[in-house]
Amino acid sequence: MAGRIRAVRWGAALGLGAVWWWAVLRLALAPDSGALEGAVAAGGWGLSLLPVHCMPKAGAPGALGAGRWSRAWRGAPVTTASPLRRSDAESGPS
Repeated sequence: MAGRIRAVRWGAALGLGAVWWWAVLRLALAPDSGALEGAVAAGGWGLSLLPVHCMPKAGAPGALGAGRWSRAWRGAPVTTASPLRRSDAESGPS
């Protein structure tokens, strides 16, 4: 059963890819191409922009915590860096 599903997926992908290429080449080369070819080409290009390799935010490497923005708006300490010296302060020992 899994082999049949894989074959159907590959067949659909190859068939739709062939239709998309037909539309793109017809737009580029045929003087009488029209709205149908343009719609197919634009639709296929738009589908290529979809993020197909998605995962939940919590599982993504480098993902930020869920409450990060709410803590920032409440005034939680954002940084642990020392404050800047004032202009009239004397420099410390070097």
